[in-house]
Amino acid sequence: MAISDNRANGKTQDLAGRTAIISGAGKGLGRAYALELAARGARIVVNNRSHPTDTVRSADGVVDEIQARGGQAVADDTPVEDATCGQRLLERALDSFGRLDIVIANAGVSEAAAFHKQEIGDFRRVVDINLMGTVRLLHATFSHLYQQRRGAIVVSSSAAGLYGEHGLPAYSASKAAVIGLCQALALEGAAHGVRVNTIAPFATTAMTEASLPEALRNKLSPAAVAPVVAWLSGDHCPLNGEVLVAGGGRLARARTLMTGTCEDKELADGWKALGQPTRDYPSAVAMFQQFIGGL
Repeated sequence: MAISDNRANGKTQDLAGRTAIISGAGKGLGRAYALELAARGARIVVNNRSHPTDTVRSADGVVDEIQARGGQAVADDTPVEDATCGQRLLERALDSFGRLDIVIANAGVSEAAAFHKQEIGDFRRVVDINLMGTVRLLHATFSHLYQQRRGAIVVSSSAAGLYGEHGLPAYSASKAAVIGLCQALALEGAAHGVRVNTIAPFATTAMTEASLPEALRNKLSPAAVAPVVAWLSGDHCPLNGEVLVAGGGRLARARTLMTGTCEDKELADGWKALGQPTRDYPSAVAMFQQFIGGL
């Protein structure tokens, strides 16, 4: 499915008055999301860690870009590994803009390594940023949105989280875990006006550039994914608990599927008759109920 940018339909201010927290927003996809949401009227808390080599904090640079275009934004450099990250960002949004409506958990890292050669500490670092960094951010902000009975959360995963990727075991595991987290929160928040969706983007960033063919790099700009994230963030979007794959102006929906069942005593040959997955379910409970039906 091709992506239609809402700005072409005259909806440039469809997020007017909303406040968004975006982690990992100092560059790449996070920066594109911040610029897109600000262009649609949202006020942005731009979060990105500071680095010793920075002459200008990347979060400050994005804030300057937003303000130069007439938008409103503030910077924050709390690392997502910080135990207080979620609460500090929530307070930053409330102190600066008086409200919180949107959370985009985008901060992440990747480290290429064969699993049998990777140190446990290096594996843990990737999981701590990609998964636990998301947990820390959402633990405070989801609770706030839940209590106010309104809000949208968009979390960055990856095709590696859906299907795995050779040489990226920690990244794949952390991004798969993020999908499970979002599915659970989507169920928890549904009756309280909080929508939680996952984005699996394809884009040229510092993390991906070396692995992309040169012919694709310009086509897969972060800006091409940003309209999808903006749409997921708005009140007009009905989706909840979805995983959307986006890149290069294209959009797809990803789901976990299952086949029918066979008796386990037939396992040696019966698995061949299971065929390709043909069913999907709204929750793990629904799948379990169907699976045990008739026992």
